[in-house]
Amino acid sequence: MQLIHSVSELRARLANEKAVAFVPTMGNLHEGHIELVRIAREQGTCTKGTQSANQQTGGGDVCVVVSIFVNPLQFGPNEDFDKYPRTLEADCDKLQGLADVVFAPSVADMYPEQQTIYVEPPPIANELCGEFRPGHFRGMATVVLKLFNLVQPQVAIFGKKDYQQLAIIRQMVTQFNLPIAIVGAETSRAADGLALSSRNQYLSPEERTEAAFLSRTLCGMGDALKRGGADILALERGAGAALAKRGWQVEYISVRRQSDLGVPPQGERKLVIVAAARLGKTRLIDNIEVCL
Repeated sequence: MQLIHSVSELRARLANEKAVAFVPTMGNLHEGHIELVRIAREQGTCTKGTQSANQQTGGGDVCVVVSIFVNPLQFGPNEDFDKYPRTLEADCDKLQGLADVVFAPSVADMYPEQQTIYVEPPPIANELCGEFRPGHFRGMATVVLKLFNLVQPQVAIFGKKDYQQLAIIRQMVTQFNLPIAIVGAETSRAADGLALSSRNQYLSPEERTEAAFLSRTLCGMGDALKRGGADILALERGAGAALAKRGWQVEYISVRRQSDLGVPPQGERKLVIVAAARLGKTRLIDNIEVCL
């Protein structure tokens, strides 16, 4: 495994690679990230438009690149950019034997001059998490496009835990005609159902126990939808009230269409329940897909 910091060295290293699978991260890696890297290894020489993005095609030929970069553009002025954990040495230890290249640029490497040109994301970027994190998805989409340009992968892996991020990246790749297959990996969870996240480490022991109630709430909503006849608005309000009663500060709980996170029309069968809520000082997000 090779650790690379500069853009020029990265381009030289990847110049002759025929198949690249890419996992962008902000570091502080946990088992959920490592699973994304395993999936990248399995993708082999899969390319968009010629083979299914989920097909395994001889993973030995693929060069797996993992980026580790805490992107200032996607943090708001009152968010945790400065205190976001930087654990590069430990991250590299976890990636040994899984990744071929770790790209860990500085802010100056990624933004050699002030960024004045941005990716303008679709309107969904202003809803759900976007309502509470203005500019977040603009910064996220901009850095992901820059990373795609640097790495030039045939396939990129993103976790479904950040469902809104995944939806926006898929739209960006389609609308910019990028030759990249986007694979959405299932959310990795702890034994009690809590979605794995770098921010879980901020939870106190008592909060960590309580945190699993979010996924249980979403699963309960999913069961109600599958039984049929549920009033979606009442279901959303009831779930929010249940969380608030236990001390959560709910930002949103919403039933949406899987394809684009739009409000589902009557009869829509592929749904996703998305949620964000604060437990103490820690903001948690989660979702579950529901097929009726």
